[in-house]
Amino acid sequence: MRILFITSNRIGDAVLSTGLLAGLMERYPGAKFWVACGPLAVPIFEHAPGVEKVIVLKKMPRAGHWRKLLGATMFRRFEAVVDLRGSATAFLLWTRKRHILRANHTLHRVIHNAGVAGFDPAPWPRVWPGEAARRRAREIIPDGRPVLAIGPSASWKMKMWPIEYQAELVRRLTGPGGPLEGVYVLVAAAPGENKLAQPILEAVPVERRIELIGEDLSLVAACFERVRLYIGNDSGLMHLSAAAGAPTLGLFGPTPDGRYDPWGTNTAQVRGPRSHEEIIAQEGRSTGRSAMYDLSVDKVYDAACALLARTEPSKQKEIA
Repeated sequence: MRILFITSNRIGDAVLSTGLLAGLMERYPGAKFWVACGPLAVPIFEHAPGVEKVIVLKKMPRAGHWRKLLGATMFRRFEAVVDLRGSATAFLLWTRKRHILRANHTLHRVIHNAGVAGFDPAPWPRVWPGEAARRRAREIIPDGRPVLAIGPSASWKMKMWPIEYQAELVRRLTGPGGPLEGVYVLVAAAPGENKLAQPILEAVPVERRIELIGEDLSLVAACFERVRLYIGNDSGLMHLSAAAGAPTLGLFGPTPDGRYDPWGTNTAQVRGPRSHEEIIAQEGRSTGRSAMYDLSVDKVYDAACALLARTEPSKQKEIA
């Protein structure tokens, strides 16, 4: 039995689709899954149990990426085709069942994805880093070492909390008298974002820095499984952290938290005084600068402390 699962180019949307994929794995035990996704999202799926093949959908002129997918699949028979891109592909393939996502701008993306195949409640997103990545993560973050993880970047400048605010938050959380006094600080970012991350790294002593800048997402996910707290902008790394089970605080501005909150029991979100609609109405969509200066360090610090208190190790066990 073979199932084709077509998902996103974006890391965040791909992570949010893993819950549906996991639900399908339980519905079709023993099935072989083919996953079609963008190149950045490949590490999210390549170690997942039951995934036989990952087809890389790198955007090409004149819809060449869709022709590539058809060439790889049109002479195969599928038990089901699940298309979260809403393309015409599912209608061109031999399959017993078709599940095609239609636009919905009211539901959280996890619930929206789950509904395409009739799952209620929605299966939770998760990570499959693979054993090699988990072994390396244990070396980077040994058992018993508390770590604060920061995701300073995002795909859109407007939804990046100012880097100087992030550095100040790290100093307050990990400095003398802070709730995470003396802990290691992990900074995760995309290739080439070293300069962006530098103010945060400089907020802690060299011996307590962990840099995961440009690292494989499998390793990042495995490290997120071991951190005490993650704080970051609305981004793929925020969703990866939540899927890994880390206590995750998402920082929101010009994007809708109701649809893209970090998903899970050990998560929270915080925004400034304006809704995302107000921010867009006042500032537009392409200012080239952060739209989150009105989200204060004090507010994020308080939200982080509340999440830390709620996710103490003993309380996490009670929830589980």
